[in-house]
Amino acid sequence: MTLTTPALLFPAISLLLLAYTNRFLTLAQLIRKLADEERTQHHEGNAKQIVLLRRRISLTKRMQLAGVLSFLFCTLSMFALFLSLDLPGMVLFGASLVLLSVSLIYSCWEIQISTNALNVQLQDIEALVASGSRRTPSSEEHHDHAE
Repeated sequence: MTLTTPALLFPAISLLLLAYTNRFLTLAQLIRKLADEERTQHHEGNAKQIVLLRRRISLTKRMQLAGVLSFLFCTLSMFALFLSLDLPGMVLFGASLVLLSVSLIYSCWEIQISTNALNVQLQDIEALVASGSRRTPSSEEHHDHAE
């Protein structure tokens, strides 16, 4: 194995970590929005969303950690190969691939939970539509002015 073999993973792992960071920032934004909504008005569906968001945070942390460790092991593999330590370089590269695979599995799991969270949100919207309890701001203003 040559030094360039592990180097091929660098762009892929970097882009993956960037995508994970974007997911984390989106989760943080969703949590802040949910917290603001809960402060102003309690919603029954928020309890389900909170559980799903906690799971997603945990998985995002795990997938980021596995991705970072994969990047580190890939770097150490390149260093070992640079020092002509072929066996340690190959072992570190193999560990890097395993960690990258673990990171991708966590990512798939987080995507599944994210999809479930969207389905919970859709169920809440469907329940509102079915009950007919949704009032638009313009009808509320009109109703307030009529009294």
